[in-house]
Amino acid sequence: METLSFEFPAGQPPRGRALVGCVGSGDLEVLIEPGLAGRLTINVQTSVNGAEQRWQHLFARMFDGTTPPAMAIDIHDFGATPGVVRLRLEQGFEEIGHD
Repeated sequence: METLSFEFPAGQPPRGRALVGCVGSGDLEVLIEPGLAGRLTINVQTSVNGAEQRWQHLFARMFDGTTPPAMAIDIHDFGATPGVVRLRLEQGFEEIGHD
């Protein structure tokens, strides 16, 4: 089990909050809350050791060339694939009103 932290530049915080996914399904759970203006923080608790670079690349691809809202994202992962991670994040963004 590893805990990873990432930070990216961001705009203003969104108004909403979202909870998507379920760890118990062998998937992952994503909690999105408004963050501090100018900062997007992501904390990942994962059952897969040694995957920090994979997570870093996934987030870099998602946020490269964009200014996401300032969010605090907590991810509880149980070995989800990068495609599932992206899907859950996009579901959460849609729920809080961010494209």
